[in-house]
Amino acid sequence: MTSTRYYIARLVQAFGLLRRNTRMSDAASEMHLLREAEAQLGAAIWEKVEGIEELSVEYWNLRRLIKERDLVQDKLKECQTKIDEAHEERVTLLNTTPELQQELLDERVVLLMEVEKLTVRRDQIVGEARDIRRTYDGIKMKLEVLTKEYAGTVGKGEEIEKVKNRLVELKTRFSELKRLRIEIGHEIEASDAKIDLVDGKLDEFKKEQRVRASGAFGVIGERNKEISVLRAESAVLDTQMRQLYAEIGRFVSRHTHLHPGCKAAAESQRGLVEIMRALRRSIALNHRLAGMA
Repeated sequence: MTSTRYYIARLVQAFGLLRRNTRMSDAASEMHLLREAEAQLGAAIWEKVEGIEELSVEYWNLRRLIKERDLVQDKLKECQTKIDEAHEERVTLLNTTPELQQELLDERVVLLMEVEKLTVRRDQIVGEARDIRRTYDGIKMKLEVLTKEYAGTVGKGEEIEKVKNRLVELKTRFSELKRLRIEIGHEIEASDAKIDLVDGKLDEFKKEQRVRASGAFGVIGERNKEISVLRAESAVLDTQMRQLYAEIGRFVSRHTHLHPGCKAAAESQRGLVEIMRALRRSIALNHRLAGMA
């Protein structure tokens, strides 16, 4: 509020219009702006007030607090670096494949291909044996019919003998296929056992990786807790520093005309100091209009 506006307001009050709540609200808003300006001024010039005895407590406390805050910030950076390293380690452990593990994976692929070939071969043998069995049953039926038809007939024994020989051949082949099927079944079982063994080793590798990854995750959790504590500590330091900035800004802005040290310190912030002086005057005028002064 300027002097002109103040006199206009006083004139309005003379006619019975008292806006006490409005004046108090304006004064409160201006006080908030003044406090912000005091902290801003103090933060800008605090390094220049070392020679002002009245501010020696604030100055040296600020020096101490800033050093403490810098240490906290260094610890925060260190914690964040360790968290980043732990994240990278965890991702690497979960996404990379060790050389020995890759060898096991390759071995497993070879064994699976071998089992697949053996299975195909066994299915072929079973199919062939099924066909032979069907053929054998048909020829056996033929033998029974011919034996009945040619009973007592001369010259038909040779044909019957050929049918019997064919049955023997089929039976022999069927036995051979059965033997091959059993052998291949044993080979498949042996390959399956090898696959199970490889799977067990792979599971063990994965378990070890998960354990190591969980260790990295534990580091992340611990560092996050530490960061929370450090951030809270940093916030407390910032609050204390802001209070000291405000004390410095308040003292310097009030004594720039009477104190040479304050005038020199605030030389680069003359515009801000003038704004603060205007705010103080406006606050005083609003309080006077509200009947508080």
